[in-house]
Amino acid sequence: MSTSDPDTSDIFTSNPYDGHPALSPLEGDVLWEYAKLSQHVKILVAKTRKLGDEPDQNLLSQLRVLETKMGLVLTLFKASVWGVINEQPVSEPSSTFDATPDTTVQR
Repeated sequence: MSTSDPDTSDIFTSNPYDGHPALSPLEGDVLWEYAKLSQHVKILVAKTRKLGDEPDQNLLSQLRVLETKMGLVLTLFKASVWGVINEQPVSEPSSTFDATPDTTVQR
């Protein structure tokens, strides 16, 4: 990832901890990786804030088209379900009702 800030691009190209007298080479490499990770997170935060502040017009227009299509699909689905319900024959009331009293124990 490149940015216009020279300090941020410098962290990705050279290790500022290389040759530090109080650090071993491994410690310097680990700290450099943390510094690069920190810079990536800062870039990510800046981009997400930009997206949050300024909605993407292209994405919004695509979502509006999708919303319209989903509305049409829902309407067609409801119509097809209604059609299936109306095609079913009306059943006659069942005469197999058991009129014997309920004998379950009630508390």
